[in-house]
Amino acid sequence: MQNIQSYIQEHKDRFIEELFELLKIPSISADTAYKGDVIKTATEIEKSLKEAGCDVVEICETPGYPIVYGEKIIDKNLPTVLVYGHYDVQPPDPIDLWDNPPFEPIIKKTELHPDGAIFARGACDDKGQMYMHVKALEIMTKTGQLPCNVKFMIEGEEEVGSESLSWFVSRNQDKLANDVILISDTGMIARDVPSITTGLRGLSYVEVEVTGPNRDLHSGLYGGAVANPINILTKMIASLHNDDNQITIPGFYDKVEVLSTEERAEMAKAPFSLDAYKKSLDINAVYGEEGYTTNERNSIRPTLDVNGIWGGYTGEGAKTVIASKAYAKISMRLVPNQDWQEITELFQKHFESIAPEAVTVKVTPHHGGQGYVTPIDSIGYKAASNAYEETFGKTPIPQRSGGSIPIVSLFEKELKSKTILMGFGLDSDAIHSPNEHFGVWNYLKGIETIPLFYKHFTELSK
Repeated sequence: MQNIQSYIQEHKDRFIEELFELLKIPSISADTAYKGDVIKTATEIEKSLKEAGCDVVEICETPGYPIVYGEKIIDKNLPTVLVYGHYDVQPPDPIDLWDNPPFEPIIKKTELHPDGAIFARGACDDKGQMYMHVKALEIMTKTGQLPCNVKFMIEGEEEVGSESLSWFVSRNQDKLANDVILISDTGMIARDVPSITTGLRGLSYVEVEVTGPNRDLHSGLYGGAVANPINILTKMIASLHNDDNQITIPGFYDKVEVLSTEERAEMAKAPFSLDAYKKSLDINAVYGEEGYTTNERNSIRPTLDVNGIWGGYTGEGAKTVIASKAYAKISMRLVPNQDWQEITELFQKHFESIAPEAVTVKVTPHHGGQGYVTPIDSIGYKAASNAYEETFGKTPIPQRSGGSIPIVSLFEKELKSKTILMGFGLDSDAIHSPNEHFGVWNYLKGIETIPLFYKHFTELSK
C-alpha cells in the first residue's frame, strides 16, 4: 500500500484533534448521571464513520446504550473484516490523583513516550485505539486502497459487562457476518517490541455486603460485645488467600489450564526487566502466587482482588461508630476452561459459609465473561504478523494478556469467527487509573499498521 505514511503526516494534527474531541466527552457507562454523554459519544462515532467512508452507518438501539454499526461493502465475494471497539470509559476516580483534569486531554512527553502522550480518560482504553481503525478506514477509502469489505460494531457498555452487546449480536448474526474480527483493546510488550495478544483471561465480578447490628452503634457502649461488620469483612477477605497467595475457595482451581514447561519457556523469551517493572510502579518487591514469574502471574494464572472496600465513617475527623454494614467489590480474573458463572457460584457458596453467625452476608454478582485463546496458525494471525513486520521491521511476539474482553468468546460462539487482537498501548499507560495516557507515536503507528492487516488478510484469503 502506497502513501499511508505521507497521508498520516499530512493529517496527523487533525487525527489528534479529532481524538481530543472524543476524549472530552465523559462517556462513563457505570454512572447513569453521564447517560447523555454516553449517547453523545455514540453520535460522534456515527459522524466519524460516515466521514471515514462507510456507506451505511446506524445507531442501533439496545436495552442499554446504543451500538454504532457501520459498513463499507465493496464486493460481496471479497473477505469481510469486522472491527469491534467501545466508546465508554471507566470512571476517573480518584480525581485528586490526576495531574490534569481527566476529560481535558493534553499531550506531555514522558520517558517512554518521547514524542508525547495523550493524557485523558479513555485515551488508550479504548477511544484512542478504537479511533485508529476509523482513521485507517479513512486512509484506505480516500486513497482508493481498501482491499476488502469492512464492518464496524462500536458499543457503549464494555466497561460494565457488555450485556446489551450480547443481546445485539444474537439478533444480528447476518448483519455481522464476517471472516475475521479485529480488535485493538490490548497492548504490546514495548514500543520497539510489537506483540499480538493470543490469550485473554475471563472475569467474575461480585459485590459483597456484611450486615451486623440493625443500626450504627456507639463503639464505646457496644465495642467488644457486638460483631463489627468491617472487622468481620476484612477477616473474611484475608482468608481468601493462603500463605502462598493461592486462592482458598474450594474447587477454584479444578479446571485451571496448566501450561507445559515448554510453553512457559516460550513465554519467558519475551523481554522483561523486573527492575524496570518495579521502578515504574514505585514498589520495592513484586508479590503473588508462589512458583510463578511476574508475567505468568498476570496472564496464565487466575487471581482474586478487592477492587473497593467501604463502611462506617470516612469523613474528616473522628466518629466513634460501629457500622451496621460493610461492603466490598471483588473481581476474579480467570484462565481458559474456568467458567465464570461456575466460579461466581463457588465464590458465593464459600463466602457465605465462612461468615460467623453474628453477621449476615449478601453476595451480588455483577458481570463476567469467559477466557479466550486464539491460534497462531490462522490466516488472521499471519496477516497481523505480516502487518507488524512491515511497520516495525520485526516479527511480533505472541503473548497472553492478563486483561479480559469477555465478548471475544461470545463472538466465537455466536458469529463463528476468530478474533485478532492488535493492541498498540503499553502496560504503563495507566488504563483504569489516574493519568491514563496513550503515546502519540503508538496512536499513529496503529493507524499505519492496520491498513496492512487488510492487505495481507485479503491476499492470504485467496
